[in-house]
Amino acid sequence: MAELRWIEGPTGSGKTAHLLAQVSQWQTAIADRSPAPGAMMVLFAANGDNRLALVDRLATTFSQPLPLTTSTPAGFIQNEVSLFWPVLVDRLGLNPQFPMKLRPENEQELATRVWRSHLTTEDFTIPGWTVNQLVRRSLDFLQLAALAGIPTEDLATLLPEGIPAGLAPPDTWRAIAAALITWRDWCLQRGLLTYGIATELYWRHLLPHPTYRDQWPQRFWGLAADDVDEYPACFEGIVELAQATDQPVALSWNPHGKVRLGVGADPDALERWRDRATAIDTLPAPLGNLATAWADPLVNGVVGETASPEPIPEMRVIQTTSRGELLRQTAEAIAQVVASGEVAPADMAVIGPGFDAIARYTLAEILTKHRIPVESLNDQRPLVSTPLVRAVLSLIPFVYPGLGRLINRDAVAEMLVVLSQSDQIPSSTDFPDPNGRSWFDRVRIDPVRAELIADHCFQPHPDHPDLLPLSEFPRWDRIGHRAADTYETLRTWITQQRQARQQRLLSSPVSLMDRAIQQFLWRGNHLPYDQLAALRELMETAQHFWLVEGRLQQQQRFSGEKLAADLPPEGRFLQLLQQGIVTANPFPVRPEAQNQGITLATVFQYRSQRLSHRWQFWLDAGSPRWLTGTDALFGYPLFLRGWSGRPWTIESVEQSHEARLERILRDLLGRARDRVILCHSDLAVNGQEQTGPLLTLVNTVEAWEPLEPEPARR
Repeated sequence: MAELRWIEGPTGSGKTAHLLAQVSQWQTAIADRSPAPGAMMVLFAANGDNRLALVDRLATTFSQPLPLTTSTPAGFIQNEVSLFWPVLVDRLGLNPQFPMKLRPENEQELATRVWRSHLTTEDFTIPGWTVNQLVRRSLDFLQLAALAGIPTEDLATLLPEGIPAGLAPPDTWRAIAAALITWRDWCLQRGLLTYGIATELYWRHLLPHPTYRDQWPQRFWGLAADDVDEYPACFEGIVELAQATDQPVALSWNPHGKVRLGVGADPDALERWRDRATAIDTLPAPLGNLATAWADPLVNGVVGETASPEPIPEMRVIQTTSRGELLRQTAEAIAQVVASGEVAPADMAVIGPGFDAIARYTLAEILTKHRIPVESLNDQRPLVSTPLVRAVLSLIPFVYPGLGRLINRDAVAEMLVVLSQSDQIPSSTDFPDPNGRSWFDRVRIDPVRAELIADHCFQPHPDHPDLLPLSEFPRWDRIGHRAADTYETLRTWITQQRQARQQRLLSSPVSLMDRAIQQFLWRGNHLPYDQLAALRELMETAQHFWLVEGRLQQQQRFSGEKLAADLPPEGRFLQLLQQGIVTANPFPVRPEAQNQGITLATVFQYRSQRLSHRWQFWLDAGSPRWLTGTDALFGYPLFLRGWSGRPWTIESVEQSHEARLERILRDLLGRARDRVILCHSDLAVNGQEQTGPLLTLVNTVEAWEPLEPEPARR
């Protein structure tokens, strides 16, 4: 039996470094007895951000590149299914066509169309759920089952048994299970792969296939996986295959991690490998962070038997009545700390159980006024929430017919403002314009003029909305020369794009959006990173949408089968984004410069990316969301290996919440080196009193004393 090394330790104990040292040691040991030519070690990270960080560590730790490849469980499974697709085609009798991945937004839109006849029936309705929620949560069931190694066919039994009876009758859950089988088979017949479908194909059909198992030793000589407490249960099969082919395996484990429990991870399923390990390396708790001395008393006071938590010297509280005042005082406190010279902006983070747009904007706005940069982690907001994206999308109904009901006067006015910029509009996280120009100086059509033009020159029409000449406005002279010229330039551009479409010079709205970005937004300028990321996400989403659309149209020409739709593809694309569906993240591209600003992140984001800072500000410390959270998929307990087989109860939910809160507290303290500031407002955004689990901690901590800035040196 090959070596199976289990590496465990709390946050910051050096598990990753220990794992990489083990990989290097194995590489040295096999140097004389080389494995199969081209064989590599496969090194796993929990997610894409962790993988990029792991690649950086490999480059700095080892002077010479090792024969290894890095991946995430999700990326590895999808790549393996694509690579061995001919094997699956032969095994399952599928059409011999290359598979195409479906992004989450395409998955939801297509599933809604496939299930269209079911969505209006009584058996396919759940009280309190919208159609979008029903479709999304049903698709989540398929993905959770695949990650857990549960066949889709078993959902017809699993869902009625596990979900409390009061939510919907058993026939509804059985109808959803049957619809998921229909959806899976429909996708496979067309070579379309969602993450859930690809995962089921991998563990159910590819992993046990003799051809795949015979090829494994020719491709890989070992396996290492960092933070397996974040991995799905189906990853067990990969570890078993490596062990069955006599390959060394190293797994690292954080007992206070389990961040992805509830979104597909099953830590207990992977922890069983500890009992099968040939060597267990237990790393001691590190020195130099707040968890070493204070994790146990704090956890006992918050979720344990202690009446109240013990005061922590390194913890302070900022407390206000309203949340608006809390955001202002928190930002001003950070500015004072930076001005005093005690802590650099890059050494501080603001972390909350949820981070709404108001909080992000308010903190960024105040901090940038103090010339303090801000790094806001991807907040998973709908793509259409970005003004630049909305402006580009608003051009489509003017060029493609039949979309007039998807645009209104307000959208036209916003489009006129955003597309009339004379220079790039700075991000809210950028420094103020060094030339002192206001935002209104950087746009040729300000909001007031844009509203006037939209009121008098926008001509609504269900098929052919239009922008009329400015002369249609009786007092067009009030618009001004600069705004009038800019408006006419935009009208001329739209007319040219219509002609290009009629002459078939516009292949799809993707080309239209690319032209608009080049003409009105890019202009050779370097856009702020957050705006550039939003536009990249828009273009990747659009390109993928029309790739899938092209695949379906091609198949429809041969089969004659056509999915019903109320709108043309251009309209369905607009409707998809306007519904606020969160699209997949764009391919990760890091900013050119390393983060030098304050980090704004949710608890889930902060822990997922394995960040650590000298100072942490815990926003909304009195919120109940510290206990309940918002980062779990509906029904996830049914898909864990440790599920009892009975519907979940209030007691079981409370126990899981308390265990999650304990992990959060221990993990965050392990990522704070010097100080934690609790930021609490008596009232939440909706005006309700905050009564969260950390309230007792808030009441025992000393109030924040602002630091005096250092006197200027002469």
